Amino acid sequence: MAINASDSATTVIVGGGFVGLFTALHLRHHQHAGPIILVDPQTNFVFKPMLYELLTEELPESVVCPSYGELLANSDVELVQAKVTDVQLAEKRLVLDSGQEQHYDYLVLAVGSVQGYLGAKGAEEHAFAFRSQTEAIALRDHLKTCLEKSLTTEDKAEKERLLTVAIVGAGPAGVEMAATLADLLPSWYVPMGGDINDLKIYLVNHAPGILAGDANSGLKRCALEELQARTIPVTLKLGVGVKGVTPESLQFVETGEEELRHLDTCTTIWTAGTAVNPLLKALAAEIPPEEIDRHGQPLVTSTLQLPSFAEVFAAGDCVTVKENPKPALAQIAYQQGAAIAKNLMAAQKGKPLVSPDPQLRGTLMKLGLNNGVANLFDRVRIQGKAGDLLRNATYLELLPTPLHNFKATTQWLAEETIDRFHRPHAPTAQELKWAAMTPAQQREYQGIKAIAIIAPLIFIVLLYFGFKTPERERPPFVPQPSPSVNQ
Repeated sequence: MAINASDSATTVIVGGGFVGLFTALHLRHHQHAGPIILVDPQTNFVFKPMLYELLTEELPESVVCPSYGELLANSDVELVQAKVTDVQLAEKRLVLDSGQEQHYDYLVLAVGSVQGYLGAKGAEEHAFAFRSQTEAIALRDHLKTCLEKSLTTEDKAEKERLLTVAIVGAGPAGVEMAATLADLLPSWYVPMGGDINDLKIYLVNHAPGILAGDANSGLKRCALEELQARTIPVTLKLGVGVKGVTPESLQFVETGEEELRHLDTCTTIWTAGTAVNPLLKALAAEIPPEEIDRHGQPLVTSTLQLPSFAEVFAAGDCVTVKENPKPALAQIAYQQGAAIAKNLMAAQKGKPLVSPDPQLRGTLMKLGLNNGVANLFDRVRIQGKAGDLLRNATYLELLPTPLHNFKATTQWLAEETIDRFHRPHAPTAQELKWAAMTPAQQREYQGIKAIAIIAPLIFIVLLYFGFKTPERERPPFVPQPSPSVNQ
């Protein structure tokens, strides 16, 4: 099915995640003719890989979740803050939650997936998801409240529930969450006067292992070691079927058993599974059954188009590329956004479209505070503080627009060099050893440490350029308005 080329065609992008936002920025940067409209119900872009830094307060909300107004300033991209409730493909029309309609010539569907709960009773109501700015802040506030309450309750069972955290799902999100909380909770609890030995963290998974079938599966052994090396070792409960969640417990059955067991906890964090976005489920009536995969997601061609509606492009984790499926990672979505923009411009000019082949340059994981792992092309692996530095530097380079990238990098560097020394934390064995040294021993140790830090940093810089996004795929520069001389 051919696309009718037009210099005044209206492009509507539904969803302001990596795919949607970068499609809009690339189109405007290359002076794509015709209106560009970005529709999203939220006011802020969410940089999901760094939500952990929002949870831990290592980076502020303005860095992890910048406003669309800031990112699209002076770009001429029209932002419509609304939720799309219906897509009428045959009529080329969208229905918004306000009741208004939006017509389009080209449509980009980039709505992402939604959290799935695998049929567990009460999970949606009582477990904490971790996919948005609001959810990250709600979890942070809840955890701090639990720690504070534990110090005043006289009920031993209640105290144990308040200090126990269960994380369901041992994919990358669950592993990163478990490792992060195993360092973070002690850093909060000790200054309150609590005993870190009372804290318990469980990682619960249906499969018998962690990171099964994931792009990070090669990091399984490393992740297992790091989970046990945290300030609080993480307890693994694998091969477990979660049946329900209540405000005070996680209900599950062991493999091969029927007896319903309970893990007493006031905090269940859900990172297991995804579900098809309801907006795309509704398309099933218009899309032929053979163009929908077994999970209910629409299939798209190698050029990222719906087979029966060539004017509709889609990418990210809301659809499946039939010929070349890719993992749902930010670096893949980032490249797909640039590819859709290129194909939209080609369609406008009546030129042939291209089939992108997004490349996975490596995998990155946060495995605790100031600790991570970077796996470059499955050939070079960097762990510990160096891995955490490389992870953060790589993700910051992916942030939308050069101006926001600069602001975020400045904030991060300030955190790494100044702010972290003032943050409360649980005393480590190394800190206790330092306190026992004489001044001369401390000076000698600092000199050795300086050399040990500088050498890996040089190596990290070299690795960073291996992860670095090629110039052709980088988010385009959108000039920011100059301040008025009267201001």
